[in-house]
Amino acid sequence: MKMLSRLAESNSHGQDSSYFLGWEEYEKNPYHESHNPDGMIQMGLAENQLCFDLLESWLAQNPEPASFRHNGHSVFRDLALFQDYRGLPQFKKAMVSYMSKLRGNRVTFDPAKLVLTAGATSANETLIFCLADPGEAVLLPTPYYPGFDRDLKWRTGAEIVPIKCTSSNGFRITKSALEEAYNSAKKQGLTVKGVLVTNPSNPLGTTLSKDEINLLRTFISSKNIHLISDEIYAGTVFDHPAGFTSVMEPLMSSDKKWANNKDILNRVHIVFSLSKDLGLPGFRVGGIYSNDPMVVSAATKMSSFGLVSAQTQHLLASLLSDHRFMESYITQNQKRLRQRSSMLVSGLKRAGISCLQSNSGLFCWVNMSHLLRTRTLESEMELWKDMVHKVKLNISPGSSCHCSEPGWFRVCFANLSEATLDLAMQRIKDYVDARLNKRSHSSSQCDVLRNSRRVRSLTKWVFRLSFDDKQPEER
Repeated sequence: MKMLSRLAESNSHGQDSSYFLGWEEYEKNPYHESHNPDGMIQMGLAENQLCFDLLESWLAQNPEPASFRHNGHSVFRDLALFQDYRGLPQFKKAMVSYMSKLRGNRVTFDPAKLVLTAGATSANETLIFCLADPGEAVLLPTPYYPGFDRDLKWRTGAEIVPIKCTSSNGFRITKSALEEAYNSAKKQGLTVKGVLVTNPSNPLGTTLSKDEINLLRTFISSKNIHLISDEIYAGTVFDHPAGFTSVMEPLMSSDKKWANNKDILNRVHIVFSLSKDLGLPGFRVGGIYSNDPMVVSAATKMSSFGLVSAQTQHLLASLLSDHRFMESYITQNQKRLRQRSSMLVSGLKRAGISCLQSNSGLFCWVNMSHLLRTRTLESEMELWKDMVHKVKLNISPGSSCHCSEPGWFRVCFANLSEATLDLAMQRIKDYVDARLNKRSHSSSQCDVLRNSRRVRSLTKWVFRLSFDDKQPEER
């Protein structure tokens, strides 16, 4: 008799992915500017640490929420007792207001349709539990966040079928790629229940174009399936933020084809979080927004397994309701992300490395394919191991994101100081220079060897010619 369940014994969690293995290597030898200056620099973690000073300043000026007080009175006892698992009304109201603000107030959200979860990880898994049975499939554009293999599949039993996107068009979603993925699922005997996209994209750092959103709407309408848009990076759009379009926006516009189309509205769902824009992953605050009452009802029941604490909701309700502060924070966050992204891009450019043009996120999608020995997965892993063990940078290889083209890497920039980022860029440049010099030296040696062989061949030829010329006289 087996002592453990199949789930406990399975290795489908994805923990053995190079994405997670890089973290393990970092934890063995973490960089510190004074205590361990030769340690590994963490560039595989999408955390936003650029605006902690703004949040700490707000806390210092507004001590009541963190001390569980309101208008001079303690609310500790109220918060310490059991709360309605649907969430504190004042927090949900502040949350949907903030969601609208990030979308230029072009979309309005109803607090009654928001389900609170312990982060986006819980939100995505809960949605899959609501929409798909074990053995049914969700389509995902590649490259995609490595954690989805865990979040969407491990406990739900659902399957992921990739929508293969390529660098030829900047990894944009196409109709042919969608149809190819759908047909592939059918050939595998899988029922497709929906498409999941990240908008802005993790790991690309790009936002969906309006053409892509229209394509997705038409596709889910024709196939009668769901669309999940993970928009946890909505607050990180640093270049032309007004250009960011939520998948929900066109459905609430004046477009007669889609506006107030209840059938489509009920099959479009948003995942949201405060982990990336506010930099609060440790607070575990996420949410599902859905227009389908049955999804909201089922997700709310499931949320009891991963609630957001009442104390956290109380604190963040006050923060998000301070509209003057939040306006300033959003502006400063966008400015700092833009500057830090530019530092990374220019630093890599000095090392002869290019990036996919991005406008959002806490990372860049970096093309190092020219450094590969061969354009293969094996060569990508060799380069990744060099980065981890020689350069001592933890970056995420494209293969961990299911990218079909070897040589791409996700490199994060918002979780480290400017000085540490400069050091990381210098390490990469030194590595690339040494590698190219080695190649050049090897190439020169080959040229010398080839020239030497030519000289020896020429000498032998001249000798034989000379000898042949003398043969008749000697006879």
